[in-house]
Amino acid sequence: MTPPLLEMRNIETYYGPIMAIRGVSLIVEEGEIVTVLGANGAGKTTLLKTATGALDSNKGQVLLDGHEIQCRDPDWVARQGIAHVPEGREVFPFLTVAENLAMGAYNRRDKKAIAADLETVYDYFPVLRKLRHKMSTYLSGGQQQMLAIGRGFMARPRLLLLDEPSLGLSPVLVQEIFDIITRLNQEQGLTILLVEQNANVALNVSQRGYVMEVGGMVMDGPSDKLLDSEDIKEFYLGKKDEGVRGRRRWKKRKTWR
Repeated sequence: MTPPLLEMRNIETYYGPIMAIRGVSLIVEEGEIVTVLGANGAGKTTLLKTATGALDSNKGQVLLDGHEIQCRDPDWVARQGIAHVPEGREVFPFLTVAENLAMGAYNRRDKKAIAADLETVYDYFPVLRKLRHKMSTYLSGGQQQMLAIGRGFMARPRLLLLDEPSLGLSPVLVQEIFDIITRLNQEQGLTILLVEQNANVALNVSQRGYVMEVGGMVMDGPSDKLLDSEDIKEFYLGKKDEGVRGRRRWKKRKTWR
């Protein structure tokens, strides 16, 4: 039986004495888009940082193709095929667009394939071609998000981790970004683990989803089942009465198959 591309088993990660995530498990199969929902402080970013080695887990396992990779250096993890587009984009502000994209391929030596992938990025994000000689500090938020995703793609990863790609963007730009995320998955075969607060857009592009609250997983299942869940409608889509919205009532983890 083929193991999942990424599996996290009973992960606990601390910031000093504070437990940020506790007993978290998830699976990402090759070719999927999987989304992790949760409010600020739920532990979503910590989860991604643990997967990439930016934070060491105190307990549990992170497995890529069934092989343990927890507590390895982020550079080593990146060479195994995991790329991370962080929250807030974090482009190199005083490098040009083209230089930022080149940085995404810093672990690669296949020059012809790098040139071909650069053209692919420009095809997906035509505005970046026009701005390729411009320093990225002068790009708009939406353009920087496109650049950050393009830089991640330039690593030619097997798994792309996206942290809050909709943050600070207009609804029109959010839709444009998520349309391209879907195309990268369908046309390039890119597996994506997506962390988001925008439940509606994230669940509509993903096959499966997880919900985090206060460092733990409280719900998971197929995205269409989550969209129909009364809890998701109440807490993330705003479709319940204002008098009850926001009162967390998760009693135990709820899973659909």
